[in-house]
Amino acid sequence: MKKLLYVLLGLAVVAALWEGYKLVGNPEGTVLFGVRVLPRADDLSMPHLWTVVERLGRPELTGGRPVWIVVVQACLFTLGITAAGFVIGAFVGLLLAVAMQRFRIVERGLLPYVILSQTVPLVALAPLVAGWNVLWPDWMTVSLIAAYLAFFPVAVGMLRGLQSPASAGVELMRSYAAGWWRTLVKLRFPASLPYLFPALRLAGAAAVVGAVVGEISTGTRGGIGRLIIEYSREATSDPAKVYTAMLGAALLGLVVAGLVSLLEFPLMRHRRHVEVVTL
Repeated sequence: MKKLLYVLLGLAVVAALWEGYKLVGNPEGTVLFGVRVLPRADDLSMPHLWTVVERLGRPELTGGRPVWIVVVQACLFTLGITAAGFVIGAFVGLLLAVAMQRFRIVERGLLPYVILSQTVPLVALAPLVAGWNVLWPDWMTVSLIAAYLAFFPVAVGMLRGLQSPASAGVELMRSYAAGWWRTLVKLRFPASLPYLFPALRLAGAAAVVGAVVGEISTGTRGGIGRLIIEYSREATSDPAKVYTAMLGAALLGLVVAGLVSLLEFPLMRHRRHVEVVTL
């Protein structure tokens, strides 16, 4: 309940800042030394929040479906692509973290390239991945792009978690003649859970970003990324319509993070129970 209240309070603060700036801001934007540092506050650039909510209930086109139904369907399409990319990215990240923890030479040789991989612009990478599209459908291309962004936080976070147990715990496992695999399962993996789930939440958000950018770059139809492009063409005549698609993309990221949190709750609760029993 406390977290829910914090979320509602955060939304209220954002709404107050939006409407407050729209009330007192310059319709042409705030310019400092010839550079616009704050956006325009006119209705074309920043429609009222209630206008965006009202636009969700009106038809997309004359006699068509309401906008909120179109946005929800597009989000569900992108959610499926995001889930596939998230699972692939998380699996690859876990394998890399285990390999780097097991072999120091792998960590020294691979970790710099894992970090370097995230410096490649995603917009430049998407057409390259799309060029491989020979045997698989378009949505798999987008999933690969989402996985590319998702594996990094899992690999780095999980590696830190696997290396977190104290040396006394590792020596205790050795005194029990426990091998590397048993030490990994009984000691290192449980100790890595507080590091793993924040990394998974970041990976989920990154997968959403990768899926949206991938849909925009590859022209994949049916998802929220493509919908943002289509609605942006009507920005001058119907600016609130653009924000409905952007709102859907933002809510999609929150849904993915929430689903990861649902997985975190029982596992972390079990871990705390084991710690209490052990003590």
